[in-house]
Amino acid sequence: MMRMNIAFAAWLWLSAGGAAAQTPAPEAPGAAFGSDLSSGYCDWVQGTSDAETALMFAPEVFASVGVVNAGEAEGGTSSNPLGKPKARVTAGLDYDLMGIYRGLTLRRRAEAECRRYRALATLQAAALQGSTLCESAALEARARSLETSLPRAEALLASLRNDLRDGNATLEELNAVQVRLDGLRSLASDTARALDRLAVVPPEPMGRSLSALLAEYEAADDAVESIVGGLRRADAWQLDLRGGYDQVFETTQDVPLFGQLTLSYNLGHLWQGSANARARQGRRRSEKDAVEGTPRRIQATLAELRALRDTETARLREVTALVSDLEAQLSEVRRLETRQVRRFRDYLELELSRLRAEQAYVGTHLASLEALLKTEGP
Repeated sequence: MMRMNIAFAAWLWLSAGGAAAQTPAPEAPGAAFGSDLSSGYCDWVQGTSDAETALMFAPEVFASVGVVNAGEAEGGTSSNPLGKPKARVTAGLDYDLMGIYRGLTLRRRAEAECRRYRALATLQAAALQGSTLCESAALEARARSLETSLPRAEALLASLRNDLRDGNATLEELNAVQVRLDGLRSLASDTARALDRLAVVPPEPMGRSLSALLAEYEAADDAVESIVGGLRRADAWQLDLRGGYDQVFETTQDVPLFGQLTLSYNLGHLWQGSANARARQGRRRSEKDAVEGTPRRIQATLAELRALRDTETARLREVTALVSDLEAQLSEVRRLETRQVRRFRDYLELELSRLRAEQAYVGTHLASLEALLKTEGP
């Protein structure tokens, strides 16, 4: 029998969704780089899932045109031999009821993959930054301190140049102040470049513990494997509902309709359970044991940040002591009015500006590290 299947359902569904598929959704105005690391991936997996489930939720429209032997159509026997071929037209709907379950499960898998990638992207961003993870606020604090002190330093240099022109200062004094001012300018320039570099890296996980994010990622990854295992088990079942119009021409038929419900089961399903459990456990171990895996990289990052916190704690004590000492010296020097003392005062003020900028950086950096590590444990 000649048979021709016509996929009307696919055509209807594609026609309805074609316009939307051709025109992507406009990006939100003002969206900053890295504002949502997972938005593109989630659109991809969920859009793919919707495209696949569209076919699973919808019935298939079929039609066939052919010829059959009349005796077969009329129930021929040995006393009633097969007759001449007669035309036959069949049309109807074919619905896979298990497709509903598979489609819903695919959507659950897409949601779990989106959750997994959201946590993974944040963890990867943290591991990528490493020791610079908490540096952004510290650099901004240093920049603000230098922004305040640089105009004063520029004014000191301008005043010293006037004194040199009037014969009240030496070239050595001018060069000494110029060197210290150049150091402040270089520090400000380095700080600005460091902030520019951090502006194009993924954002920090503000208010989130890295350990909590890692647990979220592992839970979502396990959920994906569990859902995929469920899909594999669902393939053992087939529940098919089929019905429609069936007309054999030149043959008497009371009702030219037909209907059929078919249930099939693959016995291999009996052995899938243990295999799926082994696959799930193996996936968990592979994630934890991977040399370049996310869990190991996050643990290495946390160890690096803890060591940096200890270093910055000692450094802050040293810088604070130096700032206090210079402030005391400057307070004493300001009581004197000789030219030599004024030059020494200028040197002290420039050095104090550098140390205050360093103190602002280290103090803010240490506070950021403490805020990130306080929920991570020892």
